[in-house]
Amino acid sequence: MQIPDWVKDAIFYQIFPERFKNGDPANDPPGTEPWGRAPTRDNFFGGDLEGIIQGLDYIADLGCNALYLTPIFKAATNHKYDTYDYFQIDPHFGDDATFDRLVAEVKRRGMRLVLDGVFNHCGVGFAPFRDLLEQGEGSPYRDWFTPYSFPLKPELPNYATCGGVGWLPRLNTRNPQVEAFVHEVVLHWLERGIDGWRMDVAYEIETPFWQRLRQAVKARYPEAYLVAEEWRDPWPFLQGDTFDGVMHYRLRELLFDFFLKNALAADSFARALTLLRERLPEGSQWGMLTLLGSHDTPRVLTECGGDHRVVQLLFTFLLTYPGAPMLYYGDENGMEGGGDPDCRRSMVWEPERWKGDIRATVHRLLALRRAHPVLRRGTFEVAYAEDRVFSFYRVLGNERVLVVLNNTRVPRELALPVSFPEGTRLTEALSHRAFTVENGCVRLVPLEPRQAWVLLAAFAQRNTPLESGRLGSDATSTPGR
Repeated sequence: MQIPDWVKDAIFYQIFPERFKNGDPANDPPGTEPWGRAPTRDNFFGGDLEGIIQGLDYIADLGCNALYLTPIFKAATNHKYDTYDYFQIDPHFGDDATFDRLVAEVKRRGMRLVLDGVFNHCGVGFAPFRDLLEQGEGSPYRDWFTPYSFPLKPELPNYATCGGVGWLPRLNTRNPQVEAFVHEVVLHWLERGIDGWRMDVAYEIETPFWQRLRQAVKARYPEAYLVAEEWRDPWPFLQGDTFDGVMHYRLRELLFDFFLKNALAADSFARALTLLRERLPEGSQWGMLTLLGSHDTPRVLTECGGDHRVVQLLFTFLLTYPGAPMLYYGDENGMEGGGDPDCRRSMVWEPERWKGDIRATVHRLLALRRAHPVLRRGTFEVAYAEDRVFSFYRVLGNERVLVVLNNTRVPRELALPVSFPEGTRLTEALSHRAFTVENGCVRLVPLEPRQAWVLLAAFAQRNTPLESGRLGSDATSTPGR
């Protein structure tokens, strides 16, 4: 499976633009509320593209080198999943000039930019749907949608929708005109400089639609990243002819079962993880967008009941595991929030309100991933799985890293069998403690409760870290080309 090579080194930062940073109060929607108020499904806080531009140095300094933005096109809601105009930046987010500056600033830092494509449905303000509302059966856009009867009634929809919601009419993607329109939109923004698309509710659209879209995209932009939203079995989308990867919610569920819910012992977790990995076609793991949270889930710290140690275990796994890891804005600082809309709180920018231990762990892990290609491109091997202790290797050439995760609630004394040569000196990357392989084992004493260890062999060559945010072999090349 051919994955864009840059994706193998990508560390994504997901932004919900309306809640990240208000960079230009002049474009705020009417009734914009003060930053930090409780989010609802309908309120606005003024986040915009200018705010993202102002936050790029923060993101690069954190250690991320790719952005995934939820929708930025003209719409009525704060989340913009009800697109009115696929070719216009939402006026409350900025304009074409703002977007072009964002692309230029992302490119200048050697970063990548992926946008959210909402093509299963649109908003009631989408011009073809407005025409259908006004003209009824005589509209030339009748077959762009699936009306059951006329006149259309958005208050009790008598037409196909997303989730039964009248203000989200479903597009008829079997219509060649609709498909051609989607191709035009996707290629337009790639031409404007983006690096890929995350496709919303991709599972609602038949696979041949996505296969043809991939052909159109890859013919002109072979390094464009195409990733699908998928909550169930990703296998159908990963055959090399559709998507480069999917949002790996199945992995998230498995991690929560082991680290959070204690629903699995380590050996059971290892077997389940192996089955999950075997379900992915060869090579597809590199394109998987791995995550602990998103705009559609509660915040990871909230999921963990406020337990910082579990959060740090989860981040250690995520940031040392194969795939393209994604951080949801603010999770690196321990932001909290329940399900939608509470998970969409405005970004906390005051350092005194951050959870310092979580941030420090994430920052160190990101630096470690940047410094060692083995953590980005190395193979994966289960090393040890007993009771509540799970460990694995990442291996690339002469470099071998051992990650140890103690999911027990009490201190442990463990002589961990390892495959390093006798006498090898190991350094624990997070605490800088030194160990020596003796009798085929490393003695981890004490192994503190809910603690993670990342052990590097002293003989492993230390690689030059990726420059903060710099991604790809030619940082001066045009994104997406």
